[in-house]
Amino acid sequence: MLSKLHSNPFLPIALPRQIQSSLLNSKCISFTHPHPPSPFEVHYYHTRLRTRRRSNCRCGSGSGSGSGSDSVSEGRMAVSSFLQQFGVSEEDSLSIASNSPAYLNMLMEGVRDLEQLWDFDSDSDKQIAGSNFKEKLLHIAAHKGDNGKVAYLESLGFTLSWSMNLARYLSDDTLPSLMHKVTYMKQLTHSDEFLIKNIRRMMLHLSISIDEDLQHTLSFFEKVEARRGGLNVLASKDSAFHYLVESFPRLLLLSVNNHMTRTVDFLESIGIPRFRIPNIILGFPPILLWNVQVLKTRVLALNEIDVVDKDHVKLLLKYPWVLSTSIQENYKEILDFLYSEQIPKTWIDSAIKSQPHLLGCSTSKLKLMLDHIAELGVQSKKLDRVIAKSPQLLLRKPKDFLQVVLFFENIGFDKETIGRILARCPEIFAASIDKTLQRKIEFLYGVGVCKTYLPKVIRKYPEVLLSDIDQTLPQRIMYLMKSGISEKDVAFMVRTFSPLLGYSIEEVLRPKIEFLVNSMERPLGDVVDYPRYFSYSLEKRIKPRHWVLKGRNIECSLKDMLGKNDEEFACDFMGVGGMLDPPPPPPSSHDRL
Repeated sequence: MLSKLHSNPFLPIALPRQIQSSLLNSKCISFTHPHPPSPFEVHYYHTRLRTRRRSNCRCGSGSGSGSGSDSVSEGRMAVSSFLQQFGVSEEDSLSIASNSPAYLNMLMEGVRDLEQLWDFDSDSDKQIAGSNFKEKLLHIAAHKGDNGKVAYLESLGFTLSWSMNLARYLSDDTLPSLMHKVTYMKQLTHSDEFLIKNIRRMMLHLSISIDEDLQHTLSFFEKVEARRGGLNVLASKDSAFHYLVESFPRLLLLSVNNHMTRTVDFLESIGIPRFRIPNIILGFPPILLWNVQVLKTRVLALNEIDVVDKDHVKLLLKYPWVLSTSIQENYKEILDFLYSEQIPKTWIDSAIKSQPHLLGCSTSKLKLMLDHIAELGVQSKKLDRVIAKSPQLLLRKPKDFLQVVLFFENIGFDKETIGRILARCPEIFAASIDKTLQRKIEFLYGVGVCKTYLPKVIRKYPEVLLSDIDQTLPQRIMYLMKSGISEKDVAFMVRTFSPLLGYSIEEVLRPKIEFLVNSMERPLGDVVDYPRYFSYSLEKRIKPRHWVLKGRNIECSLKDMLGKNDEEFACDFMGVGGMLDPPPPPPSSHDRL
């Protein structure tokens, strides 16, 4: 005969020994040896029992919250109603409720959990248990104690856990004041393409030990760069705010009126346009955490940097990190180092004005570049001019600089000639080989400059390697050909006198060709034989000598006419030892340029 089974599933079951032994190995029944129930087992049993009873009642009465989608919609309306209690507009509350799904899910789970744990013996529990779904959800939301801040923070794109942690520190803010603070901060945290490009350059060239503020800023940029879209997401006001507050959560603890506006007002007072202030704050966020007095002290320290000429605005906009202590200390080290290299302070000032990213370079990196430049024979005054003319060269990676040197060696130049090119046109050595230099070489090949003449063309006019080969140079060549000079003759002129490519059509080529053909009545073949003609001043040399020769009825080549200095010209064509005032030219419409 079987023993009576208990209705409590957690109480021990007594079965005959034969049945126990037959069920020990069963995979269908979990056998429990007799033992007294634990407190948890008893609690869970009664909770399940109450839940089943309540579920049965709801199923019969139809007072439940309906389907899952209906529950979510009802929950959103409840959250919206809850937020409106704190002064949030209906429109904003609906937007927040729709964009805080994790918060709503947390409240709905709280309702379900409490439904399972409420003790019906308590009058308060009976009252809450008898309320509808919305009232229960409002009860849970109020019990959280954050007054809607968690829902709002999640609607801004933050995770629920992060929002809950931050909300604990925002107890002094009402929800409307927090919303006002966020709106104000978003106006200060959008960037443009200029700032994003500047941030990348700062990260690339920074090579010194940095202070805590700059380290925190650098970590912020690195985190954003690792995200999808990289630093470009900072161009979005909402995204920039989101990532900024994630890295600098203390910003949300600041007062708008007593702190943020004072910082903004000070930046405006030193001449920074209001619309450019976000670039400075997003570029160096710790600025907003400092009190105004600290900010004033950092700005005053810029007076020691003569490069700004008391104009802090341009430097701050180009390089806001100059306000960090590590950058200001590094300036002094750079100054001492370049002084030791006998570089005048004037050139140092000029270099940093043009390339403030030098402020983030270590002196060891600068010394390495100067050593490579010195190996090409560029020292002393030549070095001064190189740094003043092309300070970005000091930001170049040594291996990239040496690759440009090798590029010229492969063309056929020795180190001495490369050094002369560097001293004359240092910008070339800061250019990309693939994107700039090699493309210019291919253009010269296309014009008709063969490899044999290439060194001569570049040596006479190295600036051609920096010229615009997409529009400017092709237009000049086309003008010469439309004037009546053949393609072959143009190629000959370029090989003979490569500076020809640097002359403007309107300012040089057109007026001198017109004067040659119309006033001098010479054929275009004369400039093919002597393209240097275009290098002489029309008003100071070409016209005066032409009128002298015409007045004396003398014919000669362009080279004899223009290639001699004043003394030689006067001696050969005027029979005197010095240049005489030329006779006035006859009036002619062709000569009016």
